[in-house]
Amino acid sequence: MKPHYELSGPPDAPVLVLGNSLGTTTALWDRQLPVLHRRFRVLRYDHRGHGGSGAEPGPYRIDDLADDVLELLDALGLARVSYCGVSMGAMVGMWLAGHAPERIERLVLCCTAAGFPSARMWLDRAAAVRSAGTGAVASAAAARWFTPAFRARSPEVAAAFEAGLSEVDDEGYAGCCEALAVMDLRSVLPVIEAPTAVIAGTADEATPPACGRFIADSVPGASFHLVPGAHLANVEAADEVSAILEAHL
Repeated sequence: MKPHYELSGPPDAPVLVLGNSLGTTTALWDRQLPVLHRRFRVLRYDHRGHGGSGAEPGPYRIDDLADDVLELLDALGLARVSYCGVSMGAMVGMWLAGHAPERIERLVLCCTAAGFPSARMWLDRAAAVRSAGTGAVASAAAARWFTPAFRARSPEVAAAFEAGLSEVDDEGYAGCCEALAVMDLRSVLPVIEAPTAVIAGTADEATPPACGRFIADSVPGASFHLVPGAHLANVEAADEVSAILEAHL
């Protein structure tokens, strides 16, 4: 299914696709746009059930979420793009770079993992959301997005992201959780050909730096970068992440 999208920036510039984390929308990238618009036409999109995108009944797989991106690229007539994703958005990027290498020019993977040690957490969260709605898990899930220090100095930003999570479609969120439960991209990493930069937040508890280091060590020629912050490091350490994107892309 073709997702909701926003296309902005110089009309003749190369296209950079930005993929969001679970529970966030295109607003996740607002702090990077001023830098990225200098050189790119930026394509932001929402995962199923997030923001303006509709939700089909789950469960989903990462393959499904990646196919949504390919459908969008085909609809817009974009044969080859660069791609940057955070968390689940980066997982989609890994799948695309491994399975559709002709479509991905350069790749940035931020605060993400190639797999999880257990499916139980994601399956339990999917069940909780189907039972009581995304609002029931919003506080606990969003607590891992930012460090306490960032929450103290920017409480309105943290609150806005948590409120946005509560508005995600229940089935869309649950289906995405089920995609994460069965995801295993480890075999994809060694075949990625796109020049790749991996970014990890020093205080990220959801996908700790070791997860990013594993990806960087597994993707041929990939670089690894540590920045301050927790899971949404591109928000908490916006300047540092923007500088890495500008240098790599």
